[in-house]
This record gives sequence, C-alpha cells and structure tokens, in this order.
Amino acid sequence: MDEEISIIDSNTRNQKIKDFLINNKKILATITIFLIFTILGFYIYQIYKDQHKENISKRYNSAIIDHKNGDESKIIFEMKEIIEDKNSTYSPLALYYLIDENLINEKNEINYLFDVLINKTSLDYEIRNLIIYKKALFNADTANENELLNILNPVINSKSIWKSHGLYLLAEYFYSKNEKQKSKEFFNQILNTKNANTDIIKETQKRLNRDLSE
Repeated sequence: MDEEISIIDSNTRNQKIKDFLINNKKILATITIFLIFTILGFYIYQIYKDQHKENISKRYNSAIIDHKNGDESKIIFEMKEIIEDKNSTYSPLALYYLIDENLINEKNEINYLFDVLINKTSLDYEIRNLIIYKKALFNADTANENELLNILNPVINSKSIWKSHGLYLLAEYFYSKNEKQKSKEFFNQILNTKNANTDIIKETQKRLNRDLSE
C-alpha cells in the first residue's frame, strides 16, 4: 500500500513538473537564452580586455624603444594617449616615464594627467594612494600649504601604507619653511601611525632629536 502511494506521489510530482515546464516554456526559454548570452558576453569582454591590454603594452614598449633610438616625435602623444586610456597597469607607467624623462615641462598638464589616474582610472587602493603621494612630491617645491594639504588629505587621513610618507613630506615641507611647530606636529603623527614605514620612523626620530628637541 505504501509503495503504491509512493508511486502515485512520484507520478503526481512528475506530472506537475511537466505541466510547469509546458506552461512556462516561453519564460524558461527566455531565461536560458539570457544566461547563454550573459556567459558569452562575459567571455567576449574578457577576450577584448586581454587583447586591449596587450595592444597597450605593445604601444607602450614601442614608444619607449623609438624614444631611446632618438625618435621623439611620437613619445609624448603616445604616452598621453595611454594615460587617457585609463589602463590600471600602463597608464601610471606612461605618466612616470613622461616625468622621469622630463618630456613635459608644463606643470598644469602633468597635474591634469595625475588627476586622470587618481580620479578616472580603476586602480588598486594602495596604487592610487601611491600616485597621490607622487603628485604631492611632484608639486612640493611650488605648492602652497593649502594646495599640498588638499593633495595629500586622502592619504594622511587613511590607513594606507603611504600615510607615513605623506606625513613625512608635509613635516619636511613645513621644516623647510621654518614653521617648526607644524613640522613637529606632523613628525609626531608619524610616530603614532601604526603601519608607518620603518625607515621613515628612523628619519623622523633623527629630525626630532637633532633639530626639533626644544
């Protein structure tokens, strides 16, 4: 008897499944097609990204080779194009190359390119903070207090590994301006930063003991 009931229940369940599939075949077909196209779209996009990155890599390396061989006609254009492409790997490298080789003399133009990386490029958290620090370092000789603080605020108010670097830059900036109290405050912040760079801690202690001990 129990076996017969089990067979009936099983047949009823199978029939319900068949009825559900028949009654909802259009919806199920639509969902199936959507999932197939979503998966295909994902793989196509990944292939596109890989090919695009490879293309940027070739452009970057080719531009450097041409520049080192004496052809300076394309290097600035190519590097700026790569930066504007907002690639997480080669866009920062392109800007560093322009700066290291002194290929652009206009500070505003360099700062604009820094902002493309910082504000418009998808970067790892610490890479972005490193670029912010490099922007501050690039501007430190000419920026006023407010400008330098505005650049570094995202780093010095974070838990980034670059926080102590930013604080050290500000401390040295104020020391160079003979604003020793402000300088001392930033040096002391370094000593209170949990993940401060060990070399920066050593230099901070030297500065405090040697020049700011009064």
